[in-house]
Amino acid sequence: MSAPRLAPFGALVLCSALLLGWPAASRAALPASVSGQPLPSLAPMLEKVTPAVVNISTRTRVAVRDPYFDDPIFRQFFGLPSSPRERVEQSLGSGVIVDAAKGYVLTNNHVVGGADDITVTLQDGRTFKGKLIGTDPDTDVAVVQIPAKGLKALPVADSSNLRVGDFVVAVGDPFGLGQTVTSGIVSALGRSGLGGAGYQNFIQTDASINPGNSGGALVNLNGELVGINTMILSPSGGNVGIGFAIPSDLTGQVMKQLIEHGRVVRGSLGVQTQDITPRIAKLLNLSTSQGVVVTRVAPDSAASHAGLAPGDVLQAIDGKPLHDSDELRNAEGLLPLGSQVTLKVRRNGQPRQVQATLTPEKLATVDGATLDARLAGVRFSELSMAQRGQGVAGVAVAAVQGGSRADRLGLGEGDIVIGVNNRRVTSLRELSGLVAMQPRQLVLVVESDQGVRYVPMD
Repeated sequence: MSAPRLAPFGALVLCSALLLGWPAASRAALPASVSGQPLPSLAPMLEKVTPAVVNISTRTRVAVRDPYFDDPIFRQFFGLPSSPRERVEQSLGSGVIVDAAKGYVLTNNHVVGGADDITVTLQDGRTFKGKLIGTDPDTDVAVVQIPAKGLKALPVADSSNLRVGDFVVAVGDPFGLGQTVTSGIVSALGRSGLGGAGYQNFIQTDASINPGNSGGALVNLNGELVGINTMILSPSGGNVGIGFAIPSDLTGQVMKQLIEHGRVVRGSLGVQTQDITPRIAKLLNLSTSQGVVVTRVAPDSAASHAGLAPGDVLQAIDGKPLHDSDELRNAEGLLPLGSQVTLKVRRNGQPRQVQATLTPEKLATVDGATLDARLAGVRFSELSMAQRGQGVAGVAVAAVQGGSRADRLGLGEGDIVIGVNNRRVTSLRELSGLVAMQPRQLVLVVESDQGVRYVPMD
């Protein structure tokens, strides 16, 4: 069933006209004024906003997987080329100019992440090749730079001042058709738990965010950026009045790190936790199942320095109640590195408050070239405690050098190696041991957002 949508200003006035009993001839078109006052219009604000919203098109070369053509023996037997087959994928989305002098454009990671070619088209028809400054899949934010002059950027508002009921306007440039504008209200704030592994703190709006509007601007009535449109919730694939945008405060933090470092470094408490079931609550003598219980504290972590220990129950972070481990992970990931947090803790039935400063999680890494020449250009790392807490097992691909064998075969940063030659891998030690056997054929079993696949490294 479709969610209710707020009618545009004009429709509200028209409804009022019908109630007032204006003649039929008057209802054929909206009146120029009501009680001597001109009808409200978004046109003056949009004239300033739309030049800062751009169209983004991408081309991505993707290796074609085939169990026969990926086999080097099969290729050699039939005299097939050794280079992997490829297909080209294209996509369209939107972006927002936020720095006119330097040409920085904010958009979604799912619009430009992994793209080989990025093209940015301005409202005035000019087209530029975009340079990817950095992406953050965990918040779905990306920054692209274009070498253009005479740009107009959107001023950025403090999204923490938004309230449910505030009017907002979604502006995008989808499908290369030109810009679209839809209006609505903020229907909820701080939305999370919508599926996926990212960090979520969405603005929910009934302003239509249609396919192709991803990466576009959500603005207030002053024409200031309050969010980056990212997705809709829909059982049918069409808009039903539930759209989501990433708050400008969060995109600003992420953009700053992407510009300075090319990636986002997040802080961590360094704890592994477990949700509290009624049975665990009874064992811990708790009157409620609210909170999470600490099962492991990493050495030299923020939690260990704050004095946390296994068995402690974390009930709130910065005053916000914790209901499960996902909420704790989300809260950690949305805070800047170095943030000081206040934890409400219960230990042995006694309440207490603990201060902790989020620090980078220290993860062991290994260079693939030290394990096997076929893995040159790949850096592996242990999984984070947050990933392990979600039941993920394997070894993370921390980085892949461009142009390397692994890069050509489609191995990418963020992939998780869960096996080698059909032998399960859960740690760097196991990965090193299996590769050290120098198998004639080296096949990695890799898990990613696209599912599980085999990557032969011969």
